[in-house]
Amino acid sequence: MYFEPNGIYHIYNQGNNRQKIYYNRENYVFFTQKIRDHILPYVDILAWCLMPNHFHLMVEVKDFSRGATLSRTPTKSLKAEIDLNHSIGVMLSSYTRAINKQENSTGSLFRQKTKAICLNEIQGISSHWYTSFGVTFMKIDLPEFQYPQVCFNYIHANPVNAGLVKRAEDWEFSSYKDLIGMRGGNLINRQRVDELGLKTELAF
Repeated sequence: MYFEPNGIYHIYNQGNNRQKIYYNRENYVFFTQKIRDHILPYVDILAWCLMPNHFHLMVEVKDFSRGATLSRTPTKSLKAEIDLNHSIGVMLSSYTRAINKQENSTGSLFRQKTKAICLNEIQGISSHWYTSFGVTFMKIDLPEFQYPQVCFNYIHANPVNAGLVKRAEDWEFSSYKDLIGMRGGNLINRQRVDELGLKTELAF
């Protein structure tokens, strides 16, 4: 995966053969701590949702060449981008080891490739966008992955659409409760969500 500074990305992966990746509440909590440890140093998290057999993250990559500070040793922008890729791999492999130990199992828990879709055009160079006759289009056919607001809504509506809950705020393992003020979680950057004009109103 290639991450551009200031790029907004939808990062997601699924259990191998769509198998469960979270077996109890503690697993969900443990994974959110993994996100905090391995992903948060490199991005501002705009939305997240953990589902029984997959996860979604919507993030904005920090631009370390413009004064953003990294809470770990590397400080160069390019190295930070490389380290984000590495950290995603470390997060998934370390979580897999813990679950394999818990479940007395072996093998890969996640699909081999984590996906990252760029949701905004950065200086006209993002590979998922093209411009024709002055209009910018996205090179992707899945409407749920198009544009930040649509993706933002899609992530938070996921538990409702999957039939896990009746309302988005009833699902514990997403950022929706934090965004509407029902919980004080600090995994997301609320200020950046507001600056980007992302709205939390969902219609079902």
